[in-house]
Amino acid sequence: MPNVFIKSPAAELDYTVDWSDWLPDGDTISAVVWVVPAGLTQESASNSTTGATVWLSGGTLGAVYTVTCKITTVGGRIDTRSFRVRVAQR
Repeated sequence: MPNVFIKSPAAELDYTVDWSDWLPDGDTISAVVWVVPAGLTQESASNSTTGATVWLSGGTLGAVYTVTCKITTVGGRIDTRSFRVRVAQR
């Protein structure tokens, strides 16, 4: 899980997972579920055929949260990717 993003507690920011390198030719994203831990707030989410975006707010100063994106594709593939959000003053 190499991606660690830093956000301030007051920030509302978007985070995108790009699945285009993983998807086989002709397959696309059909459904996305975000797992957002308590302490962060999922403000909204959207997806395209190859990417998924979540808008997050909140967080406790000094905390590190793991956010997970789970997709299902038209071809029936299911996979997850996670990243961490560290809350710090910026």
